[in-house]
Amino acid sequence: MKNIFITILLIYSSPVFSNNKPNKEFYQVTIYHFTTAQQERSLDNYFEKALLPALHRNGISKIGIFKSLANDTVTDKTVYVFMPLKNLELVTSLQTKLDKDSIYKKAGAEYLNAVYTSPPYTRMEIILTEAFPLAPQMQLPKLNAAKNERVYELRSYESATEKIFDNKVRMFNEGDEIGLFKRLNFNAVFYSRVLSGSKMPNLLYMTCFESKADRDAHWKTFGEDPYWKKLSAMEEYQHNVSHIDIYFLRPTEYSDF
Repeated sequence: MKNIFITILLIYSSPVFSNNKPNKEFYQVTIYHFTTAQQERSLDNYFEKALLPALHRNGISKIGIFKSLANDTVTDKTVYVFMPLKNLELVTSLQTKLDKDSIYKKAGAEYLNAVYTSPPYTRMEIILTEAFPLAPQMQLPKLNAAKNERVYELRSYESATEKIFDNKVRMFNEGDEIGLFKRLNFNAVFYSRVLSGSKMPNLLYMTCFESKADRDAHWKTFGEDPYWKKLSAMEEYQHNVSHIDIYFLRPTEYSDF
């Protein structure tokens, strides 16, 4: 089984208001896969010393970089980089800015100039998503535990067709599943529909907890909540999820949150 190193990069921009409503954000999730300790060191050094400082210089903060809790036991390891974007144009313009940043290129030289016989990762993938209407911007989690104790839970819900997928999105929004998560203090960072990825149609969202035990307790309460029992039993919301992937992550010490 391959090891996976996943980095999540979060790019936060100050909310811009129109008609008293914050503009809807987009999110980019970059997943890096790696297998060796040397690749992990190279990625850590690149993210901490080169990429994050460069993004900060470009006015981008609240960047989250996370490693999978499964990294210790699997061969294919992962790092997730999640970033909120104020518009999709940043997907290309940001790279152009980095290419012109001499400080970034010097600090990230080992990663940027790696030769084909010694790459810093085995493969990378990018997922682009759009924030839900009733959760238009990411929220920083309110946690007290040390970073090495926290658990961030990234969930992907797939649906059988585009129409059925839209039904699940309505369940989160009009059905107020988002409100239930908020009432039960799930510390949700973002909710979004995937615009481009390998598992479409699907949605992606992240919740955060003080520990694995805290996570388990929250989900137990969720499953027993009267509103959830009512919502999940409604005929209009039946069979709208065909597959669920759950990823347990932990922030790196240099992650912004």
